[in-house]
Amino acid sequence: MISIIDYKAGNAPSVLHAVNHLGYEAVLARYPGDISRATHIILPGVGSAKATMESLREMGLISELENAVLQKKILFLGICVGMQILFEHSEEENADCLGWLKGQVVKFDASKIRVPQMGWNNVNLTKTPVCESLNEFFYFVNSYYAKPKNESDIWGLADYGGPFAAAVRKDNIYATQFHIEKSGIAGLNLLNGFLSLKNGVR
Repeated sequence: MISIIDYKAGNAPSVLHAVNHLGYEAVLARYPGDISRATHIILPGVGSAKATMESLREMGLISELENAVLQKKILFLGICVGMQILFEHSEEENADCLGWLKGQVVKFDASKIRVPQMGWNNVNLTKTPVCESLNEFFYFVNSYYAKPKNESDIWGLADYGGPFAAAVRKDNIYATQFHIEKSGIAGLNLLNGFLSLKNGVR
């Protein structure tokens, strides 16, 4: 079962539409039980890291997510803010996050570039079970970006006033700063690569 976390700061319906378009069935997860039965978990994000964390906490989902992803090793995909909250802390509203990955989330330098970044940007992704190495354009809307402490966690790089982590991966955890569901064929191919995984491999 594919579970898409549906919280008030997210954009779960648009992700559900993309998943259904690819021919998969999924549920909008609002309760811990919706996560415990999942084979794949998707955490979309719109808004701030703080609002996302508060929503997940209010819904009682954090401990169930940690059990599913960190203990059971269920396949996980974070999108946009859903990637940012994987790290320890975000400068956005001084928010403490999940801490599944070591590192911080910081704001782009508005004195040098337009903030937010909004539009298509080129991403270089390295080979993973989800995809071969590729160089494609994906759609971004973000004022903040992750700075992983461990370079080995970086899955993809883009450039916006300098290189930044556009995607990360560690074990069963995958995440993209770009909106995979709004990135045309390239995004759908990447999403399909994730959803086709079984126990971490195709």
